[in-house]
Amino acid sequence: MLIHPSILNCDVARIASELESISSADAAHVDVMDNHFVPNLTWGLPVVQACAAASRLPIDAHLMIEDPDRWAPAYAEAGCASVTFHAEAAHAPVRLARELHRLGSRAAIALKPATPIEAIGDVIAEFDMVLIMTVEPGFGGQAFLPSMLDKISRTRALLSSAHLDIAIQVDGGISRDTITRAAEAGANVFVAGSAIFSQSDRAEEIATLRHLASTCVH
Repeated sequence: MLIHPSILNCDVARIASELESISSADAAHVDVMDNHFVPNLTWGLPVVQACAAASRLPIDAHLMIEDPDRWAPAYAEAGCASVTFHAEAAHAPVRLARELHRLGSRAAIALKPATPIEAIGDVIAEFDMVLIMTVEPGFGGQAFLPSMLDKISRTRALLSSAHLDIAIQVDGGISRDTITRAAEAGANVFVAGSAIFSQSDRAEEIATLRHLASTCVH
């Protein structure tokens, strides 16, 4: 059970110390938004490069952008350990996944709430991780969508039936109140933003979330 704090809610002016405050996590989750694919604008490649240089943690980049086929490889070249792009935005997801692997990054594919897991069932083996969005992408602090639990369960069943060792990540509304349900449904990588960065002791919150998730056995 892996915890990937989202730095969307961090103080970007103190990025190095903010990353240090979550150093007990398994990776730092960096949300890249272009104000086209989603109605919000965050940071791009320069900030991701700065995070990779400043952090001891692996960087897990989540690209909520149009045309990831063009832009995603640069994030692998910048040193991201994992690059996630959206199925709804990619024109050639298999080719892109293979290019990310060639550049030394893990490749992950994300699905908005309305996109069924079955839409990528024929190509899922090309990926290291599937990200099930448990809110509509674009803004932090949203409430977890319970309707996504069945989708997580179907994803776990699909992977198990195909004997695929692929991680299931969930992102959106993950907190002490929701992480157990997501883990019971089959998720094993958890993105939490405000739930962690709102706490004065972020290491303690990371440990608590990891413990809650680890009590669930698939």
